[in-house]
Amino acid sequence: MFSSRRKATAVTAAACLALLAPIQASVSAEPIAPAAAQELAIYTVPNTDSQGRTEINHTGAQVLSVSGGVATVEATPAQAEQLRAKGFVLREEGKVADALQRVNRGQPTPGDFPPEDRGYHNYDEMVAELDATVKDHPDIAAKSSIGKSFQGRDIPVLKISDNVGRDEAEPEILFDCNQHAREHLTTEMCLHIAKRLTDNYADPAIKAVVDNREIWVIPVVNPDGSVYDVESGKYRGWRKNRQGPGTDLNRNWGYKWGCCGGSDDNPNGETYRGSAAWSAPETAAMRDFIDSRVVGGAQQIKAAVDFHTYSELVLWPFGHTTDHVTEGMTQQEHDRFARVGGEMAKSNGYTPQQSSELYVTDGDILDWMWGRHKILAFTFEMYPASGSGVDGFYPPDEVIEKETARNDGAVDILLREAGA
Repeated sequence: MFSSRRKATAVTAAACLALLAPIQASVSAEPIAPAAAQELAIYTVPNTDSQGRTEINHTGAQVLSVSGGVATVEATPAQAEQLRAKGFVLREEGKVADALQRVNRGQPTPGDFPPEDRGYHNYDEMVAELDATVKDHPDIAAKSSIGKSFQGRDIPVLKISDNVGRDEAEPEILFDCNQHAREHLTTEMCLHIAKRLTDNYADPAIKAVVDNREIWVIPVVNPDGSVYDVESGKYRGWRKNRQGPGTDLNRNWGYKWGCCGGSDDNPNGETYRGSAAWSAPETAAMRDFIDSRVVGGAQQIKAAVDFHTYSELVLWPFGHTTDHVTEGMTQQEHDRFARVGGEMAKSNGYTPQQSSELYVTDGDILDWMWGRHKILAFTFEMYPASGSGVDGFYPPDEVIEKETARNDGAVDILLREAGA
C-alpha cells in the first residue's frame, strides 16, 4: 500500500496547487477551546447498557468505546461529577493531555503526522495518492470533487469502474471515511480499497466486481478537521469540522436531525449537531452527491460503508431508536441488515449490532442514507476493539496494512450484496 506513497508525495505540489488558493483565502479564525477542555480526563464506567451510555452522552461527556458493558468515557470534571450524581460509578484512568503526550512521539514536523506515524497520509499525500492511482489506471479510475469544505478544501472522490467515463446502469456502492477528524485510520481504509480494486484488476474476481459495479471512494469527508488535527505536527484529539467551534458532521445529517437526544445542542459539545440540519458544508456536499445518484427516479447507490474508529463494530440503522421495526424499517428490512452485517462481522472479527445498541444517535449518516434513500448502509468502527481513551484514535502506523486488509472480505460481501 505504501510503495507509491513517497513517490506520490513528489507530485503533491503539482496535484494540489489548484486547491491552495481557495484554502488560504477562506481560512477563518480558529475557535478557542473552552478552559474545561484542558482538564478532560478518561474514565471507565462499568455495567452500562445502551440507555445508560445515551444518558452519559447527554451530559456532554462522550463514550469512546465499550467492552463487556464497560464504557470508556471522556469527560470534564464537572461532567464526571454530574454522572456520579446520577449514580454512575466512574474510575479515572488518566488525563487526555497525558494520553496525547504519549502518542506525540519524536520531533514534530508542522503539517504532518508525528515522526513515528509517517505511514499515515496527510491531506496533500492523500490527494497525490488518488492522482497516482488515476495516472496508473486511467481506464478504470477517475478523480473528481463532491464539493468544498468550510475552509475551501476539495472533498475528493474516486470513481472505479470498467467504463469509468460513462454512467452505466450498474449497481453503485459508496465507501466514505474520516467524518471525524482524529479517525485517520479510516482514510487509510479508503485508500486501501481504492488501490486493491485498481492494482489488482488483473485478478478475475476483482475484475468481475469492477466490471459490474460503479464504486465511489471518498477518503476524507472532513478535510479541515483532519488537517487541523495534525497541523502542529502533533495530534490534537480533534473530532469536529472547523466551522466556528466545530460541528460533529455525523450528527448534522437531515433525517431525524436533533430528534431523540442523540446529539448535543451545545456548540462546545463533541457531538454538537450544528445550527440546523446540513449547516456544515461537508455534510451538504455529501447529501448533494448522494442525491445526484438518483437517476430516473431510482437511487443508484445500493450499499455503503461509513468508516470510523474505534471499537471493532459493524453497525446498521437505525441510530435514533432502539426499535428494530419502526417507521421506515420493516422486519424483513431489519433482518437483511442483520444477515449482511453478521456475515461481514464474521469475516473481520467485529461485533455486529444495530447502531442504537451502542448508544442513541440522531442526525447521522446511516439513518439518512437508509431513511431517505433505502441504501443498505453500514458503519464500521475499526481497530482497536477498545482503548485507554483518546489513544485508541491513534494506533501506530505499523497496524495500517493489517487492519485495512482485515476488511477485504467484508468489502467484497457488500460489493456482492449491492447487486442483490
